[in-house]
Amino acid sequence: MKQTKFQLFPNPYYIDLCLYQYGYEPCTPLSSFGPYVRNHYLFHYVISGSGTLVAADGKGRDRTFRVLSGQGFLIFPHQNTTYYADKDHPWEYTWIEFDGVRVEEILMNCNLSIENPIYRSSDRNLSNKLKETMLNLTFHQEETTHFGLMGELYRCMDYMIRSSQGKRNVYGERLTDTYIKEAVHFIEQNFHNSITVEDMADFCNISRGYLSRIMKRHIGMSPQQLLMNYRMSKASQLLLMTQMSVGDIGKTVGYSDQLRFSRAFKTIYGVSPSQWRKNTVKSGKEQKGQQPELW
Repeated sequence: MKQTKFQLFPNPYYIDLCLYQYGYEPCTPLSSFGPYVRNHYLFHYVISGSGTLVAADGKGRDRTFRVLSGQGFLIFPHQNTTYYADKDHPWEYTWIEFDGVRVEEILMNCNLSIENPIYRSSDRNLSNKLKETMLNLTFHQEETTHFGLMGELYRCMDYMIRSSQGKRNVYGERLTDTYIKEAVHFIEQNFHNSITVEDMADFCNISRGYLSRIMKRHIGMSPQQLLMNYRMSKASQLLLMTQMSVGDIGKTVGYSDQLRFSRAFKTIYGVSPSQWRKNTVKSGKEQKGQQPELW
């Protein structure tokens, strides 16, 4: 039998989807975890056995779910949860922790929500592929690059969507998602320019207020926050992968004023761009071959 394995993903520079950690565990009878609150989404796929999830719903009331082999359960950010293995047939599961601006879209396609956190498959072949891909992330991550690991995460999301009972085509039903997709595309193509929320709204042919409301409701952040996060993710890549000066990097991601760029960067990463570059380069040299700390 495989032994418990736990890995942290060492690269935080992805915005659509980002992988944080992943692992596998054959649990002992009645082994439990919680109560605990996560900062990101956490999905467990139950390979064998069974267990119980106790999770707070949208109104803070605890609800209890029995989860069987071939099923899964999703834990939401800031949700208080406890889960424990069955006494006679303890579960064996694999998990991934992830987040990103496309997660709401994925969960709506899977028909998963804080009120309905249990994954049930309508296609055994696809759910087996989901399980194998999650296990591959955990047991073969040393054999690939960050891009390969991210590819496996996207593959997991694809199998989860296509195999989920009650799945639905969100883009065929919700005009708001089309607007959000257009706004994200506008940011991707114009983040290096001096753009405003009004520019984003004009591109989508809607009002600034309406764009702000639907983005806050569906992806949990304002257009300004999304633009800043995207710019800072690009800036962090340039700081790590190039020798460009902080001022030039700021201009490359849309900030003509270096002080404004440094303040924005510190808002996201907690330190100045130059200090972040110094810390990251030093950390990479000292911790090569070791598991990184969870950020």
